[in-house]
Amino acid sequence: MPDWLIAALITLLKAVLVALGLLTAFAYMTLVERRLLARMQIRWGPNRVGPMGLLQPLADAIKSIFKEDLTVTLADKLVYTLAPILAIGMALTAFGGIPAGPAGSLFGADPWVYNLDAGILALLALTSMGVYGIFLGGWASGSKYPMLGALRSSAQMISYELGMGLSVLGTLMLMGSTNFRVIVEVQALQGWTVLFQVFAFALFLVSSFAEVNRTPFDLPEAEQEIVAGYLTEYSAIKWALFQMAEYVNMMTASALMATLFFGGYRGPVFLDGLIPGISSWPIIWLVVKIGFFLFLFIWVRATLPRLRYDQLMRFGWKLLLPLALGNTMLVAFYLAFLRPSGLGLWFLGLLSLAALLGLFVMGDRVRGLWSAPAVPKMPVKTTRPVGGD
Repeated sequence: MPDWLIAALITLLKAVLVALGLLTAFAYMTLVERRLLARMQIRWGPNRVGPMGLLQPLADAIKSIFKEDLTVTLADKLVYTLAPILAIGMALTAFGGIPAGPAGSLFGADPWVYNLDAGILALLALTSMGVYGIFLGGWASGSKYPMLGALRSSAQMISYELGMGLSVLGTLMLMGSTNFRVIVEVQALQGWTVLFQVFAFALFLVSSFAEVNRTPFDLPEAEQEIVAGYLTEYSAIKWALFQMAEYVNMMTASALMATLFFGGYRGPVFLDGLIPGISSWPIIWLVVKIGFFLFLFIWVRATLPRLRYDQLMRFGWKLLLPLALGNTMLVAFYLAFLRPSGLGLWFLGLLSLAALLGLFVMGDRVRGLWSAPAVPKMPVKTTRPVGGD
């Protein structure tokens, strides 16, 4: 068998395993989230189907598959059907570019599906394509509320992708590469990026919540305002595909934060003194870090209320984007003037931490940028009009 065919089959096998792993993780993430939310809200979660409710995801899957699949009469049938497939397809494809271990560490194979020099750029492009599934689904439904949700989603994605891209630009300037493996290995030498880019991490974290439509940024499906947004006219397995895409995107965002700011698949080096080589074990460290961020997504959902849509847009354009641009300029200034003079990354870390603390201290003053709606100035009546009031 030719080498290229063997390599293609191995890549295909890894892609299938990644897809199955993500879909299985989605199924049980629904259970984990419901149980955690129940614990945080002092109530019972799913506990009827199977021991301790462990078979609840299976029951939900069976219900989604066999539930009646309704289609609106005025819907564009082809686009209406392809939209959820596009959403989940882009979500699964994006995750395949994230490395889960060193080269050849997965039984002699590389623990990633594809490895691109422009890895972070390709991942951001693929996740951006997912919004087409939401927009086309809302447009093809032939109803006003899905269309409103689709328009909201498009505007939200465009607004927060700018802040997300600029927040990670400083990290890429420091790493000198957009390849995920290079970024992870550089962090293994000089420390986790979050130590000297904590301000950028905070901006990226907020942008990630908006990108995956999670609370408090789940405006495209705000049930109090637009029924369920782009999901209003979907049911059965098509609705479930959109839910899969949301959770897979949440896992991708968690893996991206772990890779860019927390050392990726590398664990703490000091543990090698206890168990030699443990910091380089494939998959394990990445899964642990992804689990931490998934818990954070759930925690925020149980804690924060949803923003108004005008607050959402003002927050992205008036606060997040300028701060991300300022962080990029700060890193550029450090690389151009401070680093050549001998100052190490610790100094950049202090500046980044000071920026984050300054934002918290000035929180009450900057809150007006997004929380207070603009009140139009009314003309003051100086004289009584002719003919009475």
